Amino acid sequence: MSDPQLVPVVLSGGSGTRLWPVSREKHPKQLQPLLGGESLLQNTLRRLEGLPLGAPIVVSNQEYRFITAEQLRQLGLAGWTLLLEPAGRNTAPALTAAALYASRDGADPVLLATPADHHVRNAQAFRDAVRRGLPEADAGAVVTFGIIPDRPEIGYGYIEARADADGAAVRALIAFAEKPDLARAQDYVAGGRHFWNSGIFMLRASVWLRAIGHFAPEILAACRKAVDAAHADGDFVRLDATAFAASPADSIDYAVMEKLPAATELGIPGRVVPLDVGWSDVGAWDALWQAIDRDADGNAMKGDVWMEDSHGNLVIAEHGLVACIGCEDMVVVETADAVLIAPKSRTQEVRRIVGRLKAAGRSEVDLHRKVHRPWGWYDSIDSGERFLVKRIVVRPGATLSLQMHHHRAEHWVVVRGTAKVTRGEEILLLGENESTYIPLGVKHRLENPGQIPLEIIEVQSGSYLGEDDIVRFEDNYGRKQ
Repeated sequence: MSDPQLVPVVLSGGSGTRLWPVSREKHPKQLQPLLGGESLLQNTLRRLEGLPLGAPIVVSNQEYRFITAEQLRQLGLAGWTLLLEPAGRNTAPALTAAALYASRDGADPVLLATPADHHVRNAQAFRDAVRRGLPEADAGAVVTFGIIPDRPEIGYGYIEARADADGAAVRALIAFAEKPDLARAQDYVAGGRHFWNSGIFMLRASVWLRAIGHFAPEILAACRKAVDAAHADGDFVRLDATAFAASPADSIDYAVMEKLPAATELGIPGRVVPLDVGWSDVGAWDALWQAIDRDADGNAMKGDVWMEDSHGNLVIAEHGLVACIGCEDMVVVETADAVLIAPKSRTQEVRRIVGRLKAAGRSEVDLHRKVHRPWGWYDSIDSGERFLVKRIVVRPGATLSLQMHHHRAEHWVVVRGTAKVTRGEEILLLGENESTYIPLGVKHRLENPGQIPLEIIEVQSGSYLGEDDIVRFEDNYGRKQ
């Protein structure tokens, strides 16, 4: 008998503020290559290869839609759905919307719900664990994946499994436990019945909908309206904004899982599959230090990093050389426009800095200097009084919007590739080392008609150089501003 088909539901809407300055609100940690050449989102889907998969559903904030779609295209998957949340409502509404969408044609697939921003060192062991739990989920159980703890951790919730099943591949679920104090965490680890809550669940779509309808009917009702009124928009499926906004915000754990073991009237059994796969939630910089390979001095390094008499550090250099002398248990993260330096023991406090920066209106909270767009990306490489210099890269075949500016003129120099430029009533074809000038108030458009990326240097000059000084007349990507 063949395995039932699994539909991955990847929850990819979080902002990851504790990993600032690499993670930003409009380019968060799940879309960053923190552990190799691919992003955490891409790694999440990669580790499922070899399982009996249906087309995955990725639930994402609409702010990240273009870069998320591009990363999904890069994976070369046979098919996928990018379900856009018009507003963040936590994981319970996200999974509910995905379950409704997956069952819209009368289907009832087994869903594997997983966060997009976790790390698993041993992907094969993870796939083996999924296969062990799959028959239980297929039969109507809620399957949770419990991480075998290697230390008394107070930053995670715990799952308690039946004690009389030591060594069993699948155990009966007893209860979920909140984040404990240190003494209780030590008891959990010593007792052998408790596991870290990974936040990964496997269950039939109908089982989740029955459970959320029982415990949080207002979430189910709002999400049903949002899915019923959803509409396709190119690569995306947009949930109805008004209906989805009416849903209460709640997590999968709080809305359902913590209540499920006591709700015997539902008749939904709970199961725990123990996991020993090198798991991390990559929730803060100290967690990333634990997930990355380290040298003989306990230093985890990424980028152009030089160490001297330093031990137990995490150092990331994204833009330039970083040298550390005599550093112990520190985190140093360098990006093009911001640097973080903190003791490793205090990295949970990064969100406080982010909160202060946000209150001060600092752009470094939202965007990197390098900003991704549906047509490619730009990097603001220099700025001063009344000028801004950008490096712009346009993908082959991509087209920017037909637009104009009220407050700035632009000079474009082609560095690589071929540019097709609309400037008022003119159409220009520019090759390498050729340039053009876009006067203030003139409608213009940039296209890449070639087979290689188009790279230009743009010099803006004017009284106001903000990104909101764009009036769009036509846009291939449905943007208004």
